[in-house]
Amino acid sequence: MRSQLKLHLMLLYMAAVMTVMEAQTTTYSATPISTPVIQQTLQQVAASLQMYVDALPQMPIIYGYSVRGNTLLSVNLTIGMYQTKWKFHRDLPPTPVFVYGTSALTATFPGPTIIARQGIPLFVKWENHLPDQHILPTDNTVPTAIPTRGGVPAVVHLHGSVHPPQSDGSAFAWFTRDYNEVGPMWTQTNYQYPNIQPPGNLWYHDHALGLTRVNLLAGLLGAYIIEKPEIDRPMALPSGDVEDLHLIIADRSFNTDGTLYMNSTGNVPSIHPQWQPEYFGEAITVNGKVWPFLNVARKRYRFRILNASNARYLNLSLSNGLPFYVVGADGSYLSAPVRTSTIVLSPAEIADVVIDFSTSTTSFSELLNSAPYPFPTGNPTVGTLLGKVMAFNINGGQVFDNSTIPIKEVNYANVTMPEPSTKTRYIVLYEYTTPSGQSTHLYINGLRLEDPATETPKSGTTELWHVINLTPDNHPLHMHLGMMQAINITELVGYQQFFDCMTQLNDAVLCNVTDHAVGKTLPIPEYEKTWKNNVKIEPGYMTSIVVAFKIVDTNQSYPFDATAQPGYVYHCHILDHEDNAMIRPLKLLP
Repeated sequence: MRSQLKLHLMLLYMAAVMTVMEAQTTTYSATPISTPVIQQTLQQVAASLQMYVDALPQMPIIYGYSVRGNTLLSVNLTIGMYQTKWKFHRDLPPTPVFVYGTSALTATFPGPTIIARQGIPLFVKWENHLPDQHILPTDNTVPTAIPTRGGVPAVVHLHGSVHPPQSDGSAFAWFTRDYNEVGPMWTQTNYQYPNIQPPGNLWYHDHALGLTRVNLLAGLLGAYIIEKPEIDRPMALPSGDVEDLHLIIADRSFNTDGTLYMNSTGNVPSIHPQWQPEYFGEAITVNGKVWPFLNVARKRYRFRILNASNARYLNLSLSNGLPFYVVGADGSYLSAPVRTSTIVLSPAEIADVVIDFSTSTTSFSELLNSAPYPFPTGNPTVGTLLGKVMAFNINGGQVFDNSTIPIKEVNYANVTMPEPSTKTRYIVLYEYTTPSGQSTHLYINGLRLEDPATETPKSGTTELWHVINLTPDNHPLHMHLGMMQAINITELVGYQQFFDCMTQLNDAVLCNVTDHAVGKTLPIPEYEKTWKNNVKIEPGYMTSIVVAFKIVDTNQSYPFDATAQPGYVYHCHILDHEDNAMIRPLKLLP
């Protein structure tokens, strides 16, 4: 990051330093620190991997329900976390990874796709079969799950799901192999997913305290779909194993021996020996293959595109000029498809799109990425290896296609503007740096995850959150349980004056935010206008978000106790930021 922020909250900084000092004296089983690899070596390894020689794979499918006659029934699944080896590219040796699967032999990178049915509860027992030590460097100077008897802590969060807090995958509910050691909020082996929300695309991934970035980088992630035939079928979108596909995009760097690379030296080693503010890989993987290809016919295809990168934003387009028809965003359909030539996806964001290859004038098209890193004003990707994602080989002549791009989708996608009496909150994103401008940690509202919850919405209500970004980076804000829609993005005028006041007072109202949030407004992309669980927060702007703590398609309260322990959280989904420690508790009230 390029931040020069010098926050005045010295007590918090001293607390963080004390935490570092305490952590550095803690005994735990960690991966030995390896010799740092120079960037040129990582770039050379990536450049040696020929593009478009590996076919795009699809993950195994697990159904989250069973059928008996005309009745759908709940099922109990057991899914484990395993260390195995994965072939990322034809010319790379098999790579050690951590992955999900129903067995060590069937575990994949990414994990199996779970297909659930709306209204049919699913019960999953998540098992940890990971080894004693991590395969990547870890850093216990950030708030971290540190077992005293070794092992790799892990816990699963179903991202975008509406479920009881005990099944949320709290960062403090981690557990090691065979539940040998558990975190302070661990209570159960089996998680309940009611699947009561609208149909859409979710994903599951690790959420262990301070280890999210390394556990996901190692491969602990997978796709999850909630279907509702009454809504899905009338739209006649492309369907089936061939025309309805996932594209799970994640950047990775590889060492010369094929192992995954993650930095072993922090940007401020005297404070954080390993942690750096963002991880950016030198190669792009899709469904676990580096720069793969897909053979397609001249017809429509549906692609559920997930940006599963730790920190990299994507600005996607097609080299032959074909448009995307976006039909859904995160866990919800849109009110109507949106035709666009580009799609910007932050980490953890999902776009559900249709591409009509029948209109292509070429037989070949590349999926391109033009997002700078860090986003939005960092290094360019255009003209580099990172500007390419995958290729489509468009074969033969036009073929029969009974799918459609629907004219209309769902009514509940449209946000209901909050009433004047709606609870309003100001959420402020801070970055803390050394005097030379090197990032040491990031907080929300100047508070740690361990501090008591200050966001305590009532279950069944809607709130208005004004999220103020006082850092130079765009942050993907992710909400557990609640669903969000951005309604306004307004520039902060007199930014330096407001920033200086906030560093002194840490209070947006006392610093007269309404006098500063009066600048130009940015348009909200049409393809993001639905209920989401990730919203991009623009630097130097105040983003106003409607947050619904209820089921948005039926306007009903949750049919479970959302006020129970351990509660929920909201956080930045740049994983390096989340781990250190741009994450806060969210405690619902009756």
